[in-house]
Amino acid sequence: MEVVATAKWVRTTARKARLVSAMVTGLPVAEALVVLRYSPRSAAVDIAKVIKSAAANAEHNYNLDVSSLRVARVEVDGAMIIKRWRAKPRGMAGSIFKRTSHLRAFVTDDEAPAHLRQRKAVKMPRTVVPAPVVPPATAATPAASADAPAARPRPARRRAPKPTTEEAE
Repeated sequence: MEVVATAKWVRTTARKARLVSAMVTGLPVAEALVVLRYSPRSAAVDIAKVIKSAAANAEHNYNLDVSSLRVARVEVDGAMIIKRWRAKPRGMAGSIFKRTSHLRAFVTDDEAPAHLRQRKAVKMPRTVVPAPVVPPATAATPAASADAPAARPRPARRRAPKPTTEEAE
């Protein structure tokens, strides 16, 4: 069964939102929300809200198990464009288009078809190689002093001599 949720007049461009919606199509809802959470795109926040709403609709209205839901598709339609202008040189005006869009998320509890993309688990290395620990070089060990160049002592700061009590008077 397909369940839908809609968000209208979202203040993001349809083109940018379509890029984000393509990332999560076909994924389980939980994985899609993780992908969107770590996406650097600002449209990911709006699409995550719609997917959460569709999952909540499926659970509340149709008693479906949220863990079995996957994102069937996310439709992004362009909506009204808010038009503004900005003053330009020589008495002209430059157009500013503030685009909006309508988002529609469809979640389903059906099994994913074989041709849809599946997210693959990342293989982690079995052992983590620790960083080599270098002991601090001490002057007592001759091997350490032979390897490392000797540190020069800092020159003493030169100060004007303090006047004695006889000279001050």
